[in-house]
Amino acid sequence: MSNRIEDSELIINADGSAFHLHLKPGQVADTIILVGDPDRVELIASYFDTIEARAQNREFISATGRYRGKRLSVVSTGIGTDNIDIVLNELDALVNIDFQTREIKAEHTTLNFVRIGTSGSLQKDLDVDTWLLSEKAIGFDGLLNFYANRKSVTDNDFETAFCKHLDWNPLLTSPYVVDADAGLVAKLQDNPQINKGVTISAPGFYGPQGRVLRLNIADPKINDKINTFRYSDYRVTNYEMECSAIYGLSKLMGHNAATVCAIIANRLAGRYSKDYKPVVKSLIEHVLNSLTA
Repeated sequence: MSNRIEDSELIINADGSAFHLHLKPGQVADTIILVGDPDRVELIASYFDTIEARAQNREFISATGRYRGKRLSVVSTGIGTDNIDIVLNELDALVNIDFQTREIKAEHTTLNFVRIGTSGSLQKDLDVDTWLLSEKAIGFDGLLNFYANRKSVTDNDFETAFCKHLDWNPLLTSPYVVDADAGLVAKLQDNPQINKGVTISAPGFYGPQGRVLRLNIADPKINDKINTFRYSDYRVTNYEMECSAIYGLSKLMGHNAATVCAIIANRLAGRYSKDYKPVVKSLIEHVLNSLTA
């Protein structure tokens, strides 16, 4: 019986590249830096000693090269966990599915994903222009709930305690909680600017993160409840929009993932960074050096 994946399920372009990413097998490194902003790809690639491959389609821009002798790729995802679903599935397919036979390879290739992003703090003492390394991610997006065996990779006791504390609205998607890869956390944590915490990935920037412009939100006290939640030694530290899907899909697929963000806003204190770009640049240098140490 053939295990061939149908053309409609894995779409391959005429040139042999993945449908959205426009990358071909062999053009992606085992260690991949993920960024939301497409312009950040060129910034990171400017540090590479050599560049062997580039690709671009819509918001998905990538470059593969070498930094201090280590082969690295950088890929932009755009905003949101829906885009992460596209990017991680296609990157996994590029290394673990034979594009000629359309069958899953017998030997699994493990990828290392490190997301570099920006984020808003939910704790007053976690100030702007610092860095946050996400030990755990809470998904408000619901993406992982569409995949089988999701509870095998999630912290189910944490989820139960979190939903009870927030008196979780049943009209919302069920949150999921996934750990970062311990090995990548160990590589990235050695810097005085690094704080560690728990990150919420929201399915939007305004209402889903408790912002009110012209529309009121269903739970006006949600951020206050998040701020006071404690589980063991953990507290929820920040909002962003991609981390949970990266962690969840990585674990289901057998990959490793970690996220480190520059804190550019403090939601409880009402502060915003006066110029976060140098902070992000320093964070990029830290990540590159940590991955090649």
